[in-house]
Amino acid sequence: MNYKMIRYIIGMILMAESVFMILPLIVSVIYGEFDVIMPFVYSIMATFCVAAFFGLKKPKNDLVFARESYIAVAAGWIFVSFFGAMPFYLSGSIPSLIDAFFETVSGFTTTGATILEDVEILPKGILFWRAFTHWIGGMGIIMFLLMLTQFSEGHSLYIMRAEVPGPTVGKIAPKSSSNALILYGIYTGLTVIEAVLLLFGGIGVFDAVTTAMSTAGTGGFSVRNAGIAAYESAYVEWVVGFFMIVFGVNFNLYYLMLLRRFKIVFKSEELRVFLAIVAVSTVIMGINATEYYGDFGVAIRKAFFQTGAIISTTGFGGVEFMNWPMLCHSVILVLLFTGACAGSTAGGIKISRIIMMFKMLRKESHRLAHLHEVTTIKFEGKIVDKETRSFIMVYISAFFAILAVASIVIMMMRHDYETSFSAVLSCLNNVGPALGEVGHGGVYNMFGGIEKLFLSLLMLTGRLEIFPMLILFMPSTWRRH
Repeated sequence: MNYKMIRYIIGMILMAESVFMILPLIVSVIYGEFDVIMPFVYSIMATFCVAAFFGLKKPKNDLVFARESYIAVAAGWIFVSFFGAMPFYLSGSIPSLIDAFFETVSGFTTTGATILEDVEILPKGILFWRAFTHWIGGMGIIMFLLMLTQFSEGHSLYIMRAEVPGPTVGKIAPKSSSNALILYGIYTGLTVIEAVLLLFGGIGVFDAVTTAMSTAGTGGFSVRNAGIAAYESAYVEWVVGFFMIVFGVNFNLYYLMLLRRFKIVFKSEELRVFLAIVAVSTVIMGINATEYYGDFGVAIRKAFFQTGAIISTTGFGGVEFMNWPMLCHSVILVLLFTGACAGSTAGGIKISRIIMMFKMLRKESHRLAHLHEVTTIKFEGKIVDKETRSFIMVYISAFFAILAVASIVIMMMRHDYETSFSAVLSCLNNVGPALGEVGHGGVYNMFGGIEKLFLSLLMLTGRLEIFPMLILFMPSTWRRH
């Protein structure tokens, strides 16, 4: 195991984080928040010092394989969450270190679960950092690192696989650094477009920028207590709802659109299924919620917003879905499982895995009925090999095993079944809002310190798609072979 390279990668991740913290520091200076400036300065200095200690000198042996990549990525996300919590804790915005860690993990993993009941009393610099953690975590801080640094192509692909959501890593450019540059360009461009459109809605520059960052990262942290509902604007709801869907689409398709390969985009199986689920869920919930709003048009708008918020795992507050009919709750529960497309900033199991899972079930059923017939499984026009099929089944099995065990653990802490199951599912799928005690606001204050740390671990596990965190904590990983 190349321990020196693992340490070096973690150091580079922390170095990037220390640079990112300069932006909220500037925001604090602009708004004259002098009581927040020094906490940011101390946080930047502490993060930079540790980063310099870990990554000051690149090891001569810079080769990283699968095991080192998974460990570096998993440990890196834990380190970045701890140091990212420092501005919250040192400024007094979140007095508890565990709560600050929970909030930061929720930010970087784009979960959107929060312990804050009144965000409007917080300084602008802290609110900006809170939303910015979503934007950083959405595309991935390691993806940003790959954009700036050079690893050999084969080994950088290991690192990408450890962080990029979805069952496969699509190569859209010859080198991974080029991949990251293209993806971040698209990501930034879409964020800017949303912010500009929100400005036309009259919500102000700060609100538009932070809302766009939270939407882009599919996180859902808002600078208003009432979430998007605080703006009382149908226009803002439509814009945010639309962009939640946009950021739930595989970013490789946007690259293909830039190349004008529209035929390939329109033929995307995952995209068609994703949009179909959005449309059907919106119609079902819209029809059922009409009795609550008394207006079909308003109900459809609210249903579209809520569908986008859940399936993209953004989780923006602003819709009183807890008061909707139970059929709507059932639809929301299904959407909590699915997630959006692979290669997007969203969490969840991913549409691609669900499609392939159903195709595998159909294949096995067909094989049992026609023992001598040989069939294959195709996805996006390509044959899915046996290794990929096996990995998908292992992932889904691991997901439901963790979901079941974690739900029991939370229930043992004297929480009801609905709260425990939906909170665990929400954290593991990086959604934020849940049912029961958590409700539509996604406030997790009813949980104790140990429970919050446990849920934080689930958020990290879900964001890194299970295996990096499992590998990090497996005793066999650290044994000398």
